[in-house]
Amino acid sequence: MKKVNYLFLIAIFIIATALKSDKPAYKLFDDKGKEVKYKKLVKDALEADIIMFGELHNNPISHWLQLQLTEDIFAEKGAGLVLAAEMFEADNQLLLDEYLTGVVKQKSFEDEAKLWPNYKTDYKPLVEFAKENQLKFVASNIPRRYASVVHKKGFEGLDSLDNAAKAYIAPLPPEYDPTLPGYAVMMEMMSGMGKGHANANLPKAQAIKDATMAYFTFANWEPGKLVIHYNGAYHSDNFEGTVWYLKRLNPELKIMAKNLDT
Repeated sequence: MKKVNYLFLIAIFIIATALKSDKPAYKLFDDKGKEVKYKKLVKDALEADIIMFGELHNNPISHWLQLQLTEDIFAEKGAGLVLAAEMFEADNQLLLDEYLTGVVKQKSFEDEAKLWPNYKTDYKPLVEFAKENQLKFVASNIPRRYASVVHKKGFEGLDSLDNAAKAYIAPLPPEYDPTLPGYAVMMEMMSGMGKGHANANLPKAQAIKDATMAYFTFANWEPGKLVIHYNGAYHSDNFEGTVWYLKRLNPELKIMAKNLDT
């Protein structure tokens, strides 16, 4: 399996001059710390099966770069491009599809969908781009109410769900490795906060999100297609999280993980 890792180094203080060539808003580095050009990023991206764009949710440059990269990949892939995002939960897939195909109007979609507070500024441009270009947009995340069940009761808490509810979650029980650094560090941090904070189910709640995002992302990929998945950097750092689950679904996938750092 080919793995490519890029790190975005963002200069927050020059956002106002982001588009001036003498004051770039970001720099790109490969996993060896070598600076690379944006054109090289696009070229490498076009060779991937799945791109994991790890963002900082409140960073405007990351959202700007998401849209720019999406537009440039679409210019080459056309209908072969699929978008997917952590920010949309699987039980909103029908509503998202209805909006993208014109069945429901924008107001109905935005009133009824579980949208993040920064949807209009940061994710709406991606949804509108998909709508304009008739692209599939995958609502990849587990409904938050089921992630909360795992936080309280562990994976076993999902066993009692109706089959209709389980359709919005990766197949149960999910494979889980608590020694993965991302999950292990989370437990260490909670343990360091003192009695009452450590909860072994907390990383499991993250894992069920990772497993579900991987499941729906992979379900919407096929040879010749390219899926861009937008997610918090935590979910793809060091090829863990969602990437770890993708590798278990298909070890041969060519995955590019582009995580953002400030």
